[in-house]
Amino acid sequence: MAGRGMSGGGAGPGGQRDQLLDHDDLLTCADAPDLGGRRPDAIIVPSARPASSLLHAAGLAEELNTPLLVLASRQAHAAEIVREIEDHGIVADVVAIDVTGAPRLMPGLETAGLFTRGPFGRTTDVSMKRNLALLLSRAAGWDQVMFLDDDIQVPDAADLRRAAALLPTHAAVGLHIDGMPDNSVVCHARRELGDRQGTFVGGGALLVPVERSDGAFFPHIYNEDWFFLLDEGGIRPVARTGRAVQQWYDPFVNPDRARGEELGDTLAEGVFAALSHGKLEDALKPDYWVGFLEVRRRLITRLLQRAAGRESMVTALKAARGRSYLIEPHLCARFLKAWERDQNVWRRAVEALSTGRGIAGAISHFGLRRSATVRLNRTGPAPREPRLRQHRKHLDALDQARARELVVTGR
Repeated sequence: MAGRGMSGGGAGPGGQRDQLLDHDDLLTCADAPDLGGRRPDAIIVPSARPASSLLHAAGLAEELNTPLLVLASRQAHAAEIVREIEDHGIVADVVAIDVTGAPRLMPGLETAGLFTRGPFGRTTDVSMKRNLALLLSRAAGWDQVMFLDDDIQVPDAADLRRAAALLPTHAAVGLHIDGMPDNSVVCHARRELGDRQGTFVGGGALLVPVERSDGAFFPHIYNEDWFFLLDEGGIRPVARTGRAVQQWYDPFVNPDRARGEELGDTLAEGVFAALSHGKLEDALKPDYWVGFLEVRRRLITRLLQRAAGRESMVTALKAARGRSYLIEPHLCARFLKAWERDQNVWRRAVEALSTGRGIAGAISHFGLRRSATVRLNRTGPAPREPRLRQHRKHLDALDQARARELVVTGR
């Protein structure tokens, strides 16, 4: 996931608040209570990378003795994923499904059809796969599931237990993302140019209660996970605990990334700016977006002025600003009204879906049997020394050996 975050500016034109640097005031940041035996009912990865990128998630599944569900597309292939996990001796229940499009039983959403063509068309399928995961989880009878992206690792598996301990009093619990900050291109530029730039929780490492997420879905837009955390009244109770690490990437190398993010980043930041005043309804009005779009464009222009001499950053910011000028206030309001209607559509679909089928029954219900590769190879309790922990010990031993070598050789 490569995301977001903005806070605390003054007022823009006409009293419009500036885009924020962070949204920490909307979160509960807490240490979890006693872990007990809590754990996710499944770890779910919407994967588009090669099979080797699933090894960490499989290790977590083994350590927690919980199933791993992989929804695979693009470079990810179900049979290869299961084979790779087996070849590395990981003992876990793995269900990998090749997803080539939305199953016919998934509800039709208005937001999914808004940006299929033109400058705002999106080719990513992550929202659809996360929505499918929610439906499969409910049909299977899972109560709480952990979404994990295939470029994110969780160093301490106990952090998933800590998140699960907080879930009874929250609508979602995210892990703090270290490593590569989970920000948009514009926000990465802001940080690299010296501004205090925060991050928010996101779908890359997010635990959700399946039964209590009846109207929440992931719309087909960048920052879809922020909208998952919202309902008609504002942001639902969300906590952050623990730690995950996202792999590094260059956010400025491809200006198409900035273009593809701009609409979703504008919408999410505008909505959260409205929430800072407790007035989500303001974002349903085109007049609100007249002011916020001006604020957004002034921000990018200021960043461009400060980025002089940094060629790739300048190119990316110009791409974002160019795309911003194609965004009309009525388009923003139209999306949010469609999103509100879609919440009701999604809620009805979830309520109509019978539960308790088990994952095999859920796969069959959605017509995915032929594209699924299932390997249930756990025959008892998790091994005393899970391979994820063994791997960490191996790396620690290598580091210690390298340190001794440096002392001996004087390097």
